[in-house]
Amino acid sequence: MMVAIPIVIQKLGSDIINRQPFRNYHLLRLLKSYEGQEIPLDLCIHRYFKENRSLGSKDRAEIAENIYGMIRWLPLINHLSGTHSSWEKRLETWTGLNPEEYRHNSSIPSHIRYSFPKVLYDLCVAAMGKEKAEEICWECNSPAPTTVRVNRLKATRDKLLKTWGKEYQVAPCEEAKEGIRFLKKINFFQLPEFQSGYFEVQDEGSQLLAAMVEALPGQKVLDYCSGSGGKTLAFAQNMDGKGQIYLHDIRTHILTEAKRRLKRAGIQNAQLLMPDDPKKKNLKKKFDWVLVDAPCSGTGTLRRNPDMKWKFSEEMLKRLLGQQRTIFEQALSYVKPGGKIVYGTCSILKQENQDQVAHFLNTYPIKLHGDIFQSYPAREKMDGFFGACFQVD
Repeated sequence: MMVAIPIVIQKLGSDIINRQPFRNYHLLRLLKSYEGQEIPLDLCIHRYFKENRSLGSKDRAEIAENIYGMIRWLPLINHLSGTHSSWEKRLETWTGLNPEEYRHNSSIPSHIRYSFPKVLYDLCVAAMGKEKAEEICWECNSPAPTTVRVNRLKATRDKLLKTWGKEYQVAPCEEAKEGIRFLKKINFFQLPEFQSGYFEVQDEGSQLLAAMVEALPGQKVLDYCSGSGGKTLAFAQNMDGKGQIYLHDIRTHILTEAKRRLKRAGIQNAQLLMPDDPKKKNLKKKFDWVLVDAPCSGTGTLRRNPDMKWKFSEEMLKRLLGQQRTIFEQALSYVKPGGKIVYGTCSILKQENQDQVAHFLNTYPIKLHGDIFQSYPAREKMDGFFGACFQVD
């Protein structure tokens, strides 16, 4: 049964509809529908908006912003409003809340002030020390910047900066050579430059991780956990359409999206490799480069996916560590002698990064090649990523 939504009319030169009660109604409905579900928060929001077409673009933007904010700061909200409070009470607490006021309040447990699961907070402190860990935890609760990577096959960064600078607030990324940062969120997918394949939405840290695959024209590359191909799209442009790129993933449905992205970007020397493809056995020890973008805790991208931290557990981490080792060993079998394999995560945890590197070096006939890459979430900058390149003896 639908509840009537009160609409308040104010006179400010002309009649303006106060949308807040309407937005709060949908905000609360969405929060209640999300509670107890296993699906990601962004998918839950997407489905709700699709089912409620009466919500305009400004309504959706404000509702989404508040939901992400409340999920980010849920422990602090619960502490201030009461652990078993209703969503209505939590929303009341959230309205006007400034978490900065409680950041150094020692009467509140640290993991609550920094809005992190205690087990994850403790792991960060143990690995980095309290000061650095708390700085990173705090940054994980801020909205992430939006960054794109220019497709050098079709455009240049200078050209897009000039074009977009007439209408949007944009700036070149400091480290990623093809990166552009938008200072305000926009709907990228409606831009004509997106439809033409001039750019892809990609965090600066992800761009730098992809750049560790220094594939040359004519070489053979395997993106072993390719997903929808974001990192392949980044390093493929360096190959000038020469050589072979294989995209592999156990999730066959996501490879369909990779195929669409490759076509839009104008990359023609890439092909999909299904997990049950019989030709896989003939590709062993044939690749110059293999990228393992391993499944991980995603703790480096919590700004974009705040719900993930509430699903974190020691059991989940243990399972992921085992998967990472298994996948690396499988992927390593495709590297030819003298070839290179890049191991990467979007995690800030030592267990998934430095500890795994030590395990790989102690277990296989490989050696580190170049510097290890590590980024941490920073205000208006990149997310947390890790990368290490190994050369096979």
